[in-house]
Amino acid sequence: MRSILTLSTLVVGLSICNGQNLATERTIGKIEVAAEFHGQMPTGVTVSDDGRIFVNYPRWSDPVEYTVAELKNGEAVPYPNSEINRADLQHLGDTLLSVQSVVVDPTGKRLWILDTGSVAFAPTSFGGPKLVGIDLRDNKIFKKILFPENVALPTTYLNDVRFDLRRGREGMAFITDSSTAGPNGIIVVDLATGKSWRRLHEHASTKAEPQFVAIVEGTFLMLRLPGKKAQPFRAGADGIALAADGKTLYYCPLSSRHLYGVSVDALADQGRSDAAVAKTVEDLGEKGGASDGLEADMEGRIYLSDYEHGSIHRRNTDGSLETLVHDPRILWPDTLSLASDGYLYFTVNQQERQPAFQDGQDLRRKPYVLFRAKVDGRRISQ
Repeated sequence: MRSILTLSTLVVGLSICNGQNLATERTIGKIEVAAEFHGQMPTGVTVSDDGRIFVNYPRWSDPVEYTVAELKNGEAVPYPNSEINRADLQHLGDTLLSVQSVVVDPTGKRLWILDTGSVAFAPTSFGGPKLVGIDLRDNKIFKKILFPENVALPTTYLNDVRFDLRRGREGMAFITDSSTAGPNGIIVVDLATGKSWRRLHEHASTKAEPQFVAIVEGTFLMLRLPGKKAQPFRAGADGIALAADGKTLYYCPLSSRHLYGVSVDALADQGRSDAAVAKTVEDLGEKGGASDGLEADMEGRIYLSDYEHGSIHRRNTDGSLETLVHDPRILWPDTLSLASDGYLYFTVNQQERQPAFQDGQDLRRKPYVLFRAKVDGRRISQ
């Protein structure tokens, strides 16, 4: 029997062929837009206990008028002032050159600025790489720590920082060196004396995995420069989080899907050998995707950005993983900041669309976004 193909059948067939009835990827959780950025590209974000939001913009290749800002009524205002944000290569220790991270410490009342000292990823010089503390009650600098050249190497890229204020007279800071051109490791800082030292220098856990290639937006993340052969992009220790009990420092290379932990007692003890510190490192296994930022809560859980899958995961105390949010708008989640209002804030900045990965074409679409998601974790306070 001959079948008759009617006009209505043809229309239905065309609709199916055009993909109108096909399933699409689902979203998980709910995210809210906290701020939009129509100019400079942000990386870091942090929120004080009284709700003040601070962001930073590293000086990579884009024009950057100011490298640290406070968001006021949705507008970015240079912080703590315009003058210090004017990069001055003749006065490295007195100006902010290229800030990668801003973090409100566990007091909730002090902001720390981590200056890479590297404009456009150029080699650093003494005075550039530094940690600057600002009292949010009067917006004045109360501490400035310059890193010696045997700690912040010429190739060092200071990436992120966490604080344990229960150690020593004034506490300690722990910083990742995510260099793509030199040694990686963890930098430890005594906040009272300003003394700093390197740990896990060139340890495998702080380095990019040799065969790792990220997959972002369905394609391999490679350095693709005009006229040159594509090369894998690999960066070392990046995300960092301190356990609420202060016993374990968690970290991960940007080019890896593994999470690591190391004893904070070992890191802080200058009397221990590097080999002894390395023995306390634990590979906590794969975490579902490659991460940029990490965060921790008072409940002992670790939050993990996943720039490969546009997601934020959480590692529970039993080692299990759960996905808190997944959304097609999450194009390279960078820094995570758990605030006292119960929201997890995170920047999304489309890093994979930068010209260096796209044959010289800038495929980023503004605005960049600061998102937030309500979570049941509490911000760590000390």
